[in-house]
Amino acid sequence: MSSRHPSVLVLGAGFGGLEVATALSREFGDGAEVTLVDRADSFVFGFSKLDFMFGHTGADRVRLPYADVVHPGVRMIHAEVRAIDPVARTVTTDAGELSADILVVALGADVAPAATPGLVEAGHEFYSVPGAEAAREALDAFEGGRVVIAVTSTPFKCPPAPSEAALLTHDFLTRRGLRQASSIDLVMPLPKPIPPSPQASQAILAAFSQLDIGWHPNQTVRSVNPERRVLVLQDGLELGFDLLLAVPKHHAPAVVVESGLTEEGWIPVDPLTLRTKFPDVFAIGDVTSVGTPKAGVFSEGQAKVVARQIIDGGATDESYDGRGICYMEFGDDEVARIDVTFQAGQAPHGSMDGPSRANADVKQAFGEERARRWFNRDWRPLESR
Repeated sequence: MSSRHPSVLVLGAGFGGLEVATALSREFGDGAEVTLVDRADSFVFGFSKLDFMFGHTGADRVRLPYADVVHPGVRMIHAEVRAIDPVARTVTTDAGELSADILVVALGADVAPAATPGLVEAGHEFYSVPGAEAAREALDAFEGGRVVIAVTSTPFKCPPAPSEAALLTHDFLTRRGLRQASSIDLVMPLPKPIPPSPQASQAILAAFSQLDIGWHPNQTVRSVNPERRVLVLQDGLELGFDLLLAVPKHHAPAVVVESGLTEEGWIPVDPLTLRTKFPDVFAIGDVTSVGTPKAGVFSEGQAKVVARQIIDGGATDESYDGRGICYMEFGDDEVARIDVTFQAGQAPHGSMDGPSRANADVKQAFGEERARRWFNRDWRPLESR
């Protein structure tokens, strides 16, 4: 039996892919055989999009270049994945064909603004880097009126983000002296801002009430009328806007769907091991239907479990516990720490600390620690809160 370590091909360098590659490098050193593939040239934390969207920093300062991913035994490839064969564990990219003993699919969820009629013409999505940059320009040019933040469908990445956007819009307009001349509304297809966390949802709704932010739960967006500047909801209700900031529809990347990995739109996995139905093929993060929110911290937790299984050759008792901690901006430089656990067959449970300014420092340290671990560099895009 060969004593060499298995070769591992990781598709996607987000929270999950970066953590798998880093963990295997730390364990195996130069003996690791890890290939990490991503189509982008840099990584951006999801929360950083709101930071530069609302003028807290520059877009160039939040990017972490993949060229800085230099770990023993890890090869970083900048390429677009064109096809995946999960049976043979081979992948075709625009830079050539790749194969490995073990395949880890961590390609995330793609956003599709065009899936909502009229959104591209009349609104701004803020879930991609280009979208958030365009939204910042629209906010800078805004002179007052009705701002609507709308979630167009479920599931979507980072459940707190729409509520954060509403609260940060209040801060932004207040700084510019436009708040009294403006209104803010949040449209959500969910019954509560963060259903798995009643404590967080209660705190958000209290903040909305205090700041006069309109809350429209259980509303599905049907379309946007660019000429009349109205949002058309599923029940026929119309909501006018002067500025529309939207969470677009999410879906698995087309190359994943075409590979035969998905069922009902996402990759089904064992919720404890993250194994797919194909031998030696794992899937982690937003591209799966594992049952946790589509957020980076959950992907990172899943990645740790996958890395441990690879390191131990499958002979491990470690399994995914469904726990994730995220940080939510409440405005006025205050941040809440939300701790939630999702386990199969059980109702989600968790707690919330804050909001407080102390947690704002903890959130920044969260990003700085991962920048050092994954990219071997210091990273401090927010010099002060």
